Amino acid sequence: MEEEGKGPVKHLLLAKFKDDVTPEKIEELINGYANLVNLIEPMKAFHWGTDVSIENLHQGFTHIFESTFESKEGVGEYIAHPVHVEFATKFLGSLDKVLVVDYKPTSVHL
Repeated sequence: MEEEGKGPVKHLLLAKFKDDVTPEKIEELINGYANLVNLIEPMKAFHWGTDVSIENLHQGFTHIFESTFESKEGVGEYIAHPVHVEFATKFLGSLDKVLVVDYKPTSVHL
């Protein structure tokens, strides 16, 4: 097993944008979010998508954003980074709902 706090951490953000946020603004915000990987060193990867579930359990969330960090400490550096703080203010102000979860990926070997 890996030491506590060591190894990659996934940072998931589920979002529902406010009804008055235009598709163009959403695209601009997503592009800004994606660009953080170029500006904040501990952020190693970024992926995003929209809900396509057939189970209808999304609870109103429409977008998911997944960032990968080198460690739990890297997530902390990211959260405190001035570029993230500035972006988060704009991004979160455009959201109606948000849920954030950080986790350490574990593989199951059968």
